[in-house]
Amino acid sequence: MNILQQIEREEADRLKAIRTVPEFQPGDTLRVNVRIKEGDRERVQAYEGVCIARAGEGVNENFTVRKISFGEGVERVFPTLSPMIESIEVKRRGAVRRAKLYYLRDRRGKSARIAERQASQASKDEPSVTPEA
Repeated sequence: MNILQQIEREEADRLKAIRTVPEFQPGDTLRVNVRIKEGDRERVQAYEGVCIARAGEGVNENFTVRKISFGEGVERVFPTLSPMIESIEVKRRGAVRRAKLYYLRDRRGKSARIAERQASQASKDEPSVTPEA
């Protein structure tokens, strides 16, 4: 490992300790609260949509969120460890089989929907006491 990779890893670890990034994957519906600067004022604006891709690692990691705004598809790429991101909330989990959901760009209406992923079986399967007959 060269010195540049080592510095990037240390910086990514430092930023991850400061900011908590929830576990999410493509197909999940996210609400990303972004800091917007207008002149000398600063406010927080929510950007809610479906995560269609994740790329990179460490400091260079980013994710793409797609939403429909006034009938037009809008995509935005966010660096995961950016100081402009105040928080990331996972609204719902999507059941998908791909890492990149670019096919959603060509779809409209019902065909653009993503089914909700069910909770994992490990957390549901608690040992239940049933009387044996």
